[in-house]
Amino acid sequence: MTVRHIPRKRFGQNFLVDDGIIDGIINAIAPQRSDHMVEIGPGLGALTVPLLTRLDHLQVVEIDRDLIARLREHHSSEKLTIHEGDVLKFDFAALGGNLRIAGNLPYNISTPLLFRFAEFAGHIRDVYVMLQREVVERMVAAPGDSEFSRLSVMLQYRFDMEMLFDVPPESFDPAPKVESAVVRLMPFATPPHPARDEAVFSSVVARAFSQRRKTLRNTLKGVIADADFARLNIDAGARAQELSVADFVRIADAVTASA
Repeated sequence: MTVRHIPRKRFGQNFLVDDGIIDGIINAIAPQRSDHMVEIGPGLGALTVPLLTRLDHLQVVEIDRDLIARLREHHSSEKLTIHEGDVLKFDFAALGGNLRIAGNLPYNISTPLLFRFAEFAGHIRDVYVMLQREVVERMVAAPGDSEFSRLSVMLQYRFDMEMLFDVPPESFDPAPKVESAVVRLMPFATPPHPARDEAVFSSVVARAFSQRRKTLRNTLKGVIADADFARLNIDAGARAQELSVADFVRIADAVTASA
């Protein structure tokens, strides 16, 4: 007999129990038999079970040993490969390429995990994940929106993204105190605005958003001069959230060229 699992706050566990939402996610993914699918945080198997009925094989990443034991009890190793450990340290490249990633992500690690996806974008075909709605709104926000942030720029540089649908708190057990949403990320084969040096681009974006209320002239002081802003046709008096991804790339490329 399987003992009821008590959700662990330290792992950010909120288990999806809404069949309608589960069907919506599976239909959005539209898995095919031979797909190279990886599920993050399978939990009690809300997505795992329907995925396994549609796939020849599924790989999952799980940190909770009790949940791992349950998965091994219910599923054969021929159908399911379990990678035990912290997904923030997981080497997605070791699985090969054309990865399709899905999961109800722990909200307490969502931002660093999204940056992890960006790091391995070259190995990923697409990503379907559930996140706190507030985070999804930041991901897909446009320049000028109050939600537009460092996360927006860094992910939009690498991915085409779309918020698919909302998920209410009552769809989970236990119910979180926030609204959730499902988002799709599809890596660009080549970034629309490739930076000459992506490390410089990342540094410029981080610095520009480090003090959101300050102008670029202040946040990027010592990095780029007013004359360079003028040459790039970028207002030094603007704030970071007013610039597009392409604008940040142009600033980063100017910094790279002057180094």
